[in-house]
Amino acid sequence: MTNIAVTAAPSTAAAATPQTRLAKGFVNRLVIIVPYLWLLFFFLVPFIIVFKISLSQTAISMPPYTPVLDFKDGVAGFFAGFRELNFDNYTWLTQDALYFNAYVTSLIIAGISTILTLIVGYPIAYGMARAPATIRPTLLMLVILPFWTSFLIRVYAWIGILKPEGLLNQVLLATGLISQPLVILNTYTAIFIGIVYSYLPFMVLPLYSSLEKMDYSLIEAAQDLGCPPTGAFWKITFPLSLPGVVAGCLLVFIPAVGEFVIPDLLGGSQTLMIGKTLWNEFFSNRDWPVSSAVAVILLLVLTIPIMFFQQAQARAQEQGK
Repeated sequence: MTNIAVTAAPSTAAAATPQTRLAKGFVNRLVIIVPYLWLLFFFLVPFIIVFKISLSQTAISMPPYTPVLDFKDGVAGFFAGFRELNFDNYTWLTQDALYFNAYVTSLIIAGISTILTLIVGYPIAYGMARAPATIRPTLLMLVILPFWTSFLIRVYAWIGILKPEGLLNQVLLATGLISQPLVILNTYTAIFIGIVYSYLPFMVLPLYSSLEKMDYSLIEAAQDLGCPPTGAFWKITFPLSLPGVVAGCLLVFIPAVGEFVIPDLLGGSQTLMIGKTLWNEFFSNRDWPVSSAVAVILLLVLTIPIMFFQQAQARAQEQGK
């Protein structure tokens, strides 16, 4: 009886093996397919819709543009619409300096804000990574804590802090550091403060992830060999944390380029950024085709650093192999 049971077990396992492999293969394919479906429905499809609007012409109607590539005339009408397509809206962007200046200003503000966020966020992430393991979850929660409050409320709070009669000026006047209120609100300084504060967690979290996994025995070995702490940081710590630096910079730079709320509330009406330009074209001028063209170009511009990041990652993986 025992021999029969022992010999029957392998046959049962062998019979279940194809089913198990089929189930595992389905799960693996599903894991791969889900992100692509997400990108398809929430990135590619909206991008195609916006791109199609950018090829249309403005009209006094609802919606305020002439639809192109529409299936209302059937498949033949859809393909006949290709002959009516034009890129006048993109040509218009090259003829009006407003849009070029908005792009350049947005890139400059986003670049400076990213550098400032890195300068502020790196010491925070480094301190969190070197803190005792028992308090790291608490420190991590404190970094994430601002996300529990509405983004708009936090920006409005900075208005109360930075305005001439706000909390900052009251403290500085009370301590005698200044004799008259500082003009910070409705300036680029206020925009930098708002962006750095709002996007600081996006910089700290990738940096903390890289620094926490680092082998700190390398620093001890370098110090034992006579390397000063500053040299050990620039030769060991910072190079090993570069993946977190690049990821954090991208997470801050990309949304900062198209930021609208912070420049509008803290920078005032004279601030020229591409997010405000898009808002004015959509809701004030109701020129959806031109604003869609602005959005398409902005998206293409923002994909450039992502492509460089992916190529750098691929090269790093090849060198690691």
